[in-house]
Amino acid sequence: MALITSRVLFVFLQFFLVFLQLQFVVSVTSETPAQYPSANDGRGFGRHFQWLDLEKGLEVAKTTRKPLMLIIHKSWCDSCKALKPKFSASDEIRTLSTHFIMVNAGDKEDPKEKKYAPDGEYIPRILFLSPDGDVKTEFYNESGNPSYKYFYSDTWSIIATMKKVAVSYKRKISKEIKESKEKSEL
Repeated sequence: MALITSRVLFVFLQFFLVFLQLQFVVSVTSETPAQYPSANDGRGFGRHFQWLDLEKGLEVAKTTRKPLMLIIHKSWCDSCKALKPKFSASDEIRTLSTHFIMVNAGDKEDPKEKKYAPDGEYIPRILFLSPDGDVKTEFYNESGNPSYKYFYSDTWSIIATMKKVAVSYKRKISKEIKESKEKSEL
């Protein structure tokens, strides 16, 4: 009887540990940046997004382990002006944005480091960064001009890239859970 009781207890403890790991991942990945003050009103890209500046965005991405979506634009740019209402009106972008830390860098806020211009300093540019702040050059506008990989003029290509990034990071989180579970079983 004691052997059965200890096996039941062991199985229960394993399930409990997995449950705690899942709770941790859910709490980390579902933390919304709404806890942080918005850096700006969206500058035409939509007030309904929780926009952060790059410095705060990098900090929050590292804490939440969410990838970062960086929009670099200028107020005088005609392509930027054309993209803004489309972006702002997209319900799908709004939904997908919950999987990202959203950073809006306009005019004087555009980052000067070369890594933020992997194939040039044209605008608008949309870059995706890892939670550790690395520009993920593998995520770009696959339907766009190969000379300007990070230029987007329509919402469907932004959505396609956002989905790829979101799926990629969900897999990484799942892998981290699996590795953590395997370590706890040792």
